[in-house]
Amino acid sequence: MFTFASIRQTTPEIRGGGLLLRSPRQNDYPAWRALRLSSRAFLTPFEPRWSEIELSARSFASRVRRNRRDALYGAEFSLFIFTLEGRRATLVGGMTLSNVRRRAFQNVTLGYWMGAEFAGKGIMTRAVALILPFVFDSLGLHRIEAACLPGNAASRRVLSANGFREIGVAENYLQINGEWRDHMLFALTREQYDRLAG
Repeated sequence: MFTFASIRQTTPEIRGGGLLLRSPRQNDYPAWRALRLSSRAFLTPFEPRWSEIELSARSFASRVRRNRRDALYGAEFSLFIFTLEGRRATLVGGMTLSNVRRRAFQNVTLGYWMGAEFAGKGIMTRAVALILPFVFDSLGLHRIEAACLPGNAASRRVLSANGFREIGVAENYLQINGEWRDHMLFALTREQYDRLAG
């Protein structure tokens, strides 16, 4: 019988600049749980509320299955970010390419998070740079967008450093820590990406 649990990884392992980006695996659970727990106070001002249940092994296994299914259908790609030192890979954060839209739009939304102890070291800037060829070349999309809270200067720097342009403000855009919050919107098109790469 066919099950989604048997699907092979459908996203690549992307390496560069001392980083590895790859889909979550079941054996990542202990490191992921420890990182999310130790970073809870740091992440709370920037994320939707999450409970202890979401940190359970069962919830993580369900997430891994869902990630594989979504990647198979090309709807969403969830990636963990690891730093590499020799053979040692340390989980430091994650990113998601969600809301993949085809036809006339050819667009995807980028989201990301970083563990507290690894923030402010330029890791996310490098990780976003690594994912852009996957977005534009492998997926063949035309535009990638991202949003951040107006006061999140670190996230704005990550996006600006990778060529994203600020395109406006979305009022009450996402529910963050229980409140609907305005977000700054950023986007990068294929044309802009090609000019930066050239």
